[in-house]
Amino acid sequence: MSIKLAEQLRQGTTKSHSMAENVSFVKSFLGGVVDKKAYRQLVANLYFVYMAIEEQMLLNKYHPLVQPIYFAELNRQCSLEKDLLYYYGDAWQDEIQISEATQMYVKRIHAVGASQPALLVAHAYTRYMGDLSGGQILKKIAQNAMNLSDNDGLAFYDFQEISDDFEFKNHYRKQLNAIPVNQEQIADIIAEANIAFTLNMKMFQELNSSFIKIMLMLFVNAIGNLKISSKFFNK
Repeated sequence: MSIKLAEQLRQGTTKSHSMAENVSFVKSFLGGVVDKKAYRQLVANLYFVYMAIEEQMLLNKYHPLVQPIYFAELNRQCSLEKDLLYYYGDAWQDEIQISEATQMYVKRIHAVGASQPALLVAHAYTRYMGDLSGGQILKKIAQNAMNLSDNDGLAFYDFQEISDDFEFKNHYRKQLNAIPVNQEQIADIIAEANIAFTLNMKMFQELNSSFIKIMLMLFVNAIGNLKISSKFFNK
């Protein structure tokens, strides 16, 4: 009986997936509440993450466990650069900063790529399958919530070299199942995928903290304006 890595990965990360979706920032996003400042920081964070994933995938593309799922058409770095240009302007490379949680995530990806490249399978699966599965829904939410016209600031969600997302996901799962792994290696890949989900959660929690600070500042400013108005009208 063949070992179905794709199915085991899906089942083995169900709890982590659910926890990630319940982080306040993600719940707010899914509910259509998207702060542009927090969102552009998310785009910057993802840029650093994908730069690390894509660098390590390229360096290890001939590794027997990585090669079956190495697809250059999935790469997001160039798309994220377009979005960063939109949100930050021409000087985006000087403007963006890597957050603490993102730094931890990137460090993990590079460490895995250098010492245990087989575990890159977990990081590629966690990010790319999620992007393909929920990308168009998230794109529409972001577009509506931030009143974006056309595809401005939304290049991340467009896989221009993939004509059929559903068909490609099925092909990706088949390629996952074609990876020559034993049960011990599968357990290691699932454990790493859960680490990847945790690192994503930390990144989202950090954004949520920024979002709350922004909302508090707006609230304080609104109260201040009300007091000024009250003094004016009570003269």
